[in-house]
Order: sequence, then C-alpha cells, then structure tokens
Amino acid sequence: MEITTVGLDLAKNVFQVHAISSAGEVVIRRALKRAQMIPFFSKLSPCLIGIEACGTSHYWARELVRLGHQVRLMPPAYVKPYVKRGKTDAGDAEAICEAVTRPTMRFVPIKSVEQQAALSLHRTRDLLVRQRTQLVNMIRGLLAEFGIDIPKGITHALAFVRRVVAGEAHEVPELAAKVIAALAEQALEGQGRIRQLERDLLAWYRTSDLARRIATVPGVGLLGATALAATVTDPTQFHSGRQFAAWLGLTPLNNSSGGKERLGRISKMGDQYLRRLLVTGMTALVRRNLHHPEAADPRIAALLARKPVRLATVAMANRAARAIWAIMVRGEVYRAPETAAA
Repeated sequence: MEITTVGLDLAKNVFQVHAISSAGEVVIRRALKRAQMIPFFSKLSPCLIGIEACGTSHYWARELVRLGHQVRLMPPAYVKPYVKRGKTDAGDAEAICEAVTRPTMRFVPIKSVEQQAALSLHRTRDLLVRQRTQLVNMIRGLLAEFGIDIPKGITHALAFVRRVVAGEAHEVPELAAKVIAALAEQALEGQGRIRQLERDLLAWYRTSDLARRIATVPGVGLLGATALAATVTDPTQFHSGRQFAAWLGLTPLNNSSGGKERLGRISKMGDQYLRRLLVTGMTALVRRNLHHPEAADPRIAALLARKPVRLATVAMANRAARAIWAIMVRGEVYRAPETAAA
C-alpha cells in the first residue's frame, strides 16, 4: 500500500514514524534509530512528511528534501491539540501526521545552513552577554561588602575589573582581591569572545544584501538586521506587515466578544530575542531623539507627547516590524515618510 503522508517525531537517537495511505489507513507505525533514518526514507516514494519545528528539525528537513520528499515543519503548539490522550512518541507521531494534512495549518519555512550558522553566533553571543552580566553583578556584590560602589554601566564595571586584574585596586583586601580577580579575568575573557562574535556577525552582515537593507530602518542595527535576515526565511508567508508584527508578538491581545472589541497588552508571542532587539533599538532611537532634538523625528516626538516612553518604544517596534516586512517582500530599502522628512 502506497504511503502518502508521514508523521515524524524527532528525538536524539530514537525517532517515531507514523505513515498512512491516501485512504487514511495506517501503513507503518514503528521506531527508528538514528542510523536507520536516511536508509528508511530513501526507500519510500516521495510523500508528505510532517515534523514539529525544533532544534534539529531544519537539518532533518533538508536531508529529507534531498531525498525528494515534501517536508512541512509545524509549531509544536499547533500540533498539541491533535494528541488524543497521554504523552507517547507514537501518539505524538500520529498527531503530527494528522496535523500536517489540515488545510489551515501554519508551517515554519526550512532554514538554510547559512541562516542557522548566523543564528548560532547570535545565540552564543546572547549566552556570553548573560554570563558577563552575572559575573559583573557578582563582582558588584562582593565589592559592596567593602563599601566600594561601581558606577552603573558595563563600561565602568569593566574598567574597574581591569584595575583589579592589574593589581591596582588597593582598596580591596588582598584575600578578596584574589577572588574578584578570578571573576574579573573570566568577565574580560567573555568580553573578548563577545567582540569576536560581533566581528563575525559584521562580516556576515556585509555579505547579506537583505541584512543591509533591513539595517536602513531607523533604530535597527547590526544585531537586529542580521538576526531578522537569518530567522525569516520566507517573508511572503505573512500576508501583511501587521501579521509579521503579530508573529513577533508586538500586536495587542484581542479579547473581543459580543461585538465589543477589547485590546490588551502585546501578546509577546513568537521569537523573544527578535522582539527584544527591536524594542531595544527603538529605545536607543528615543534616547537619541531626546539628546539631539534638532535632528529628532517629528513622529517620535508626537508619540512621546501622547504615550509613556516604554509604550512608545513598543509602538515604534511594531511600526519598524511592518517596515521590515515591506523591505523583505519588495526588495527595497527604507524610505522615510514625507511627514517625517519635512
């Protein structure tokens, strides 16, 4: 009996397969070891394969596409309603097989190797930044016990850290200085790795036409442009800029009923990292406009006159997301509205 649809539940070493025919009859329900995956699917005729989007799904999707299959990745949250009872690999594979055939199902585009490599730089940098923050906070706490207060900001903290490493912080007791010096060396080493990752991102940015076009949006810098270019594989899957902003979690939650429309806070759905980069970029843009009013955007000034700063930065991130979608779809660069340029 010919197989038309396969639900594949991924894991590290044991994979579950649920295959059905065109009539919906179950043809195969079995587990595969990692070494059996490629030989098994190479023997199948081209069919539709559903996979939950996860850390290794893009790799397996590329491998199965090379074998001639049609692969669809789905968000796990959209597959969960099709799980009938309990949590088993066989049940998950069956749910995936059913979900992939739904006409209203939303799919995740398959990322290329280059996109995943660029995202690995972002993920590693984000980890190192958090570790650096933890180390600096630990150093601040230890120094506070000796009445030493470092001014706010990573620049001031790293400057004091370098003094400790060089043995110039005589106000710190010798025994405590040894501990702080060990933490300081680790923080400085992490800082060096962060700078190297940023140089690697800059090199990738220069080779990416899409990233350079995204960076023309005010408030979007190197990190935001490269992260968006590496994450969004197919912008045409979004029908509008608002849908793209909703995917980033920048649109208000809708809790409407009985003809009454109620909009709440932003949904915060989607990629938290991308949303944070956009909001942080807009925050920097607001600060720049406040410190340099002669070059301020009138739209930002009008928005700040009506809304609190944090609400304004989120609204600006929403607006920037819509502009980025238009840039990606139309292949253009950002053009400031005439009202802002006037």
